[in-house]
Amino acid sequence: MSTAAIVWMRRDLRLQDNPALMAAAAADRLVPVFCIDPRLLDGRHRSGSRTQFMLDCLHDVDRSLRELGSRVVIRRGHPERELAALARDVGATAVHAAADVGPYARKRDQAVSSALAACDVDLVLHPGSFVVDDPAEIRTGDGGPYTVFTPYHRSWERAPRREPLSRPRSLPGLPAGVRTDRIPALEALGLSQPLTDPPAGGEHAGRARLEAFLAAGVDDYDEERNTLGHDGTSALSPYLHFGCISPRDVEHRLPDSPGAAELRRQLCWRDFYAQVLRCSPRNARSEHQERYRGMRWSRARSSFDAWREGRTGYPVVDAAMRQLLREGWIHNRGRLIVGSFLTKDLGIDWRWGERWFMELLVDGDEASNNGNWQWIGSVGVDPQPPARRIYNPSRQQQRFDPDGSYVRRYVPELERVPDEYLSEPWTMPAEVQQAAGCIIGSDYPAPLVDHAQARREALDRFAAARS
Repeated sequence: MSTAAIVWMRRDLRLQDNPALMAAAAADRLVPVFCIDPRLLDGRHRSGSRTQFMLDCLHDVDRSLRELGSRVVIRRGHPERELAALARDVGATAVHAAADVGPYARKRDQAVSSALAACDVDLVLHPGSFVVDDPAEIRTGDGGPYTVFTPYHRSWERAPRREPLSRPRSLPGLPAGVRTDRIPALEALGLSQPLTDPPAGGEHAGRARLEAFLAAGVDDYDEERNTLGHDGTSALSPYLHFGCISPRDVEHRLPDSPGAAELRRQLCWRDFYAQVLRCSPRNARSEHQERYRGMRWSRARSSFDAWREGRTGYPVVDAAMRQLLREGWIHNRGRLIVGSFLTKDLGIDWRWGERWFMELLVDGDEASNNGNWQWIGSVGVDPQPPARRIYNPSRQQQRFDPDGSYVRRYVPELERVPDEYLSEPWTMPAEVQQAAGCIIGSDYPAPLVDHAQARREALDRFAAARS
């Protein structure tokens, strides 16, 4: 008797090391399907930049599937309705998918599982989105979830690993008569591309980036990853988010070097924040630390807009925010600098920054983005006192962009400013401003706040919240 199975592709848009795809491919007929869920195109998940990257990924995986005699089936609508209807149409006995951890993803899976059960079809979840099979299964000695990274990292390194799967050489064809929509254009989804220089999406682009990094970059990653003006970071995060490359496969291919060990540690951070959100789903909307849930944040819209647009008067902050506007991506060190500036120097609610990042980031991952914003905002699982997470932007620039190449790339008004004034251009004498063609307050803004004063106010704000 002929069998049919569905692989519901979500954040695993690849053929290499895809457990859900390979499990479904054991059937006589295979239906790879992607549901364009209208609920993910609106509200807190709405993002023109990330949706375009996703559409690029879909075109890429469809080309790969066609080379093997299959194709991606596109359905637009709520997955619980579309998948149940598709399963009935093709006579599928199972729908296979990669497990995820976010509150919406888990609620969606429950709805799909119930709808499929009514058709006598199973929803079977597989690993593949993280390095370990289930980041939340790594527990403390008393059985609770970890809230501190370092001990989680130690346990994570000891956790068992599955062997990565090879790319399939062939796949079963589609059942006859399967209906599919076209992969839509971004505009047809009511969205537009806000970025001027977005990265290319897809498994082929992701693997090319991985190969380049492994060939030249990984061994120096521990020393170069924080240097803003140097291409020492992996830039793999968008491809990991959409599963264009497998995190387990990435780890498996890393050499034995200090740089590779540091990248492996960064992959652990991704798994760590996944287990934090899985075990504490209310973190999606509120502070992990209960004592800060009543914190009084500034709602100064003009300051927030200046931060968003890269007009704060602090060059390294402005460079990072303009990089976000241009590329939909920021170097991790830059993310920490701008996050500290928003929450500590401006005293603005971390949720405002989190939402802005999720709107523009092509790698906008709910667990990692939320975890990092709560970390730099000193309200999350990190146990360090707030004073440890207040970054002086001038010193950060001097340390991580010492030659000024990063700032000058994204803030061209400062191109002719002498090195000794670049981190604090407002200290330039009038004649130097004239010679550099950069008049502070005219060609480039004066500082939005005084960092030393803002730091004192931030510490007072946290102290008041604790009391």
